[in-house]
Amino acid sequence: MSRKLAISDIHGCAKTFGALLDNLAFSKADQLFLLGDFIDRGPDSKGVFDRIIQLQNDGYQVRCLRGNHEDMMLDAFSNRKKEAMWKNNGGMDMLESFGVRDQHELPKQYIDLVNSFEYCIETEGFILVHAGLDFLRNDPFHDKYSMMWLRDWYQFIRYDWLGERIIIHGHTPVPKETIEEQLIKLPAQRYLDIDNGCVFAPFAAGRGLGKLCCFDMTNQHLYFQQYVE
Repeated sequence: MSRKLAISDIHGCAKTFGALLDNLAFSKADQLFLLGDFIDRGPDSKGVFDRIIQLQNDGYQVRCLRGNHEDMMLDAFSNRKKEAMWKNNGGMDMLESFGVRDQHELPKQYIDLVNSFEYCIETEGFILVHAGLDFLRNDPFHDKYSMMWLRDWYQFIRYDWLGERIIIHGHTPVPKETIEEQLIKLPAQRYLDIDNGCVFAPFAAGRGLGKLCCFDMTNQHLYFQQYVE
């Protein structure tokens, strides 16, 4: 049976990402949606990108969204102040995984990959986005910045606009228990944050963080992969 699977905020945790795919028994019949923040902070941003490229080249169904960390990386090419912001927020970890010190040394194929990432995906009753939707706008789909950066937006949801759709997102790390509670309340609340802060595992003792989460949209099931970097 084919499944629609969503994972967010891998943040350079390539081994953990691979372990999660293995535990899911991810196959070419499945559709995998990756909701952004592939890079920074973790040890192997390049490895995450390489796995995505390999999967796509091998015929797996993988679609990617642009997160705020990819947005910062692209901005670093044209704005010195934003370059500093990116490098101070994990960008140096990303560059080190490529063995370079400057974003201009990154191979073009990886820049092209990031530029190909989408901002939002709508699929059979679900809206997939990295951060959130700005419901203070007439059409939340027009605000790409909010899709990558927004926090604290649940109270503004316009359920008349949302209808029966469910929003799946990451960006804001929340404890495993919060994700599980949101799943229980999903029919009423219609949102699910699947960022369990995997990359923070070395510092997350007792906080409920530190695993990479996957939501099986087809079967309404959560998977949590222990950090294995």
